[in-house]
Amino acid sequence: MTTPAPATPGLRSGSRRFLLFAFLLVALQVCASAVLARTVLTTRLSDDDTTVVIQDAPEQDVVSFGKTVEVKNSAKSVLTVGADVIVDGRVEEDVAALGGNIIQKDKAYIGGHVLAIGGSYKPESQEPLRAPGTQTVMLDAFGDQLRNIGQHPSQIFSPTFSVGFLAQRLIVALIWFVITLVFTTIAPGAVGRAVARIHLSSLKIAAFGAGVLGIGFVLIIASVTTLPGYLWGTLVVMGIILLMLSYTFGKVALQVSTGKLIQKYLLSEANRSETLATLFGVIIWTTLLSLPYVWLIALFSVFTFGVGLILTGKTSPKWQNQ
Repeated sequence: MTTPAPATPGLRSGSRRFLLFAFLLVALQVCASAVLARTVLTTRLSDDDTTVVIQDAPEQDVVSFGKTVEVKNSAKSVLTVGADVIVDGRVEEDVAALGGNIIQKDKAYIGGHVLAIGGSYKPESQEPLRAPGTQTVMLDAFGDQLRNIGQHPSQIFSPTFSVGFLAQRLIVALIWFVITLVFTTIAPGAVGRAVARIHLSSLKIAAFGAGVLGIGFVLIIASVTTLPGYLWGTLVVMGIILLMLSYTFGKVALQVSTGKLIQKYLLSEANRSETLATLFGVIIWTTLLSLPYVWLIALFSVFTFGVGLILTGKTSPKWQNQ
């Protein structure tokens, strides 16, 4: 639900910088979450060690992972992951909470946009003090998951095995088995050529895909910081679409390729089939994408092969065989 405040449309350049800043910090949290959770910029901690209390930091961008932030006097901007934001004083720019609520006390002031994903915005006043032209964006979904990630970030790398987790993996395997069968039925030529290219030049395709992913990431960051909102928004949408296509096609091709390799070494030629190869490949890749830490490498492989296969789909056989 989006509730615009009266005044000018669109996001300010300060908001774009804040969103980029938030994205980079979340990415950094994924890489070094356990350390960052205890090196949050703070004024002091509450007695129970669950709340970051900001007394007076008008020039400080406050970021907290798994700890509630309470602004008593002033702060420049606030971002929390897996916790709430309580504004009792003044925040000059944006306030964002991923997996938490944003609570604006009576007579408190927020000068920027309000973003609550996995939570909600709860002003205590009927007419909260906000700057003209700012917006409120709320998406009350995935709240428990985001809060759990913020408070227990190590589970991102090492999921907890349980009956529910195994059931989820079985459902995912079944879905991908159907998707792969549909792809191989509707576009057998495209899938067959992709599998052949993986067998002939897998390293080149993976290297090409990884290079394109890296360049695309840098270009998107540069566009967010330099281009107008409608242009960088268009580039971000195009990038997301490319990633979705590359993941789907790359996973289908890798599953079929892996299944055929397994059939080649384990089964006689009389017992081989496309359906059995698909089943073997789906089981292998679902398992790889479920293992602690290994899933990161498997996920990166799917994206790199997918991008490489899509962007080299029209190249000549001479390039593939070099």
